[in-house]
Amino acid sequence: GRRVAVKVMSKSEMSIQDVELQRREIEILKMCQHPYIIRLLDIFENQDYIYIVMENLSGGDLFNYLERRDFVITEERAKELSHQLATALFYLHSFGIAHRDLKPENILMVSDEDTSDLKIVDFGLSKIIGPNESSLDPFGTLSYVAPEVLLQKPYGKEVDLWSLGVITYLMLSRVLPFDDEDDKEIAR
Repeated sequence: GRRVAVKVMSKSEMSIQDVELQRREIEILKMCQHPYIIRLLDIFENQDYIYIVMENLSGGDLFNYLERRDFVITEERAKELSHQLATALFYLHSFGIAHRDLKPENILMVSDEDTSDLKIVDFGLSKIIGPNESSLDPFGTLSYVAPEVLLQKPYGKEVDLWSLGVITYLMLSRVLPFDDEDDKEIAR
């Protein structure tokens, strides 16, 4: 009788790389037990499909949450949401996990209420980065990605904090700090 969300993936439609990314996401979700990170409940796999059972979050993503409110929320509410994100990132980073694609579309609201909590989702591009390690992988979404990723310099978990800053800026000012019709201009 419990409502859940089930992500169904056809193995025949996935490349070897896709399967590996999915397995990495599953391993990361198995580690995470935090109130602001989506909870993995179970996994089923057969020859043709992978079924990932997660908690059901009914509030839509953070972008839709803001859009339904004409991008107008109080400074107090922006602070609450930013704190929830920062708490979840501290937790992830304590395990060496960098999300690497933090953006409003990868943050789901638990419900559609004004005071709903949020949860970070979509760990498909996440990576475990050790204390003395860095990454050069060019992952992220242009408006939210840290400069070192764009400049193809070695980076660590701190790239998530840049994304948090951009999201907080969006919640407070109703616009993105780096936005343009031309992707080259955003990157510049």
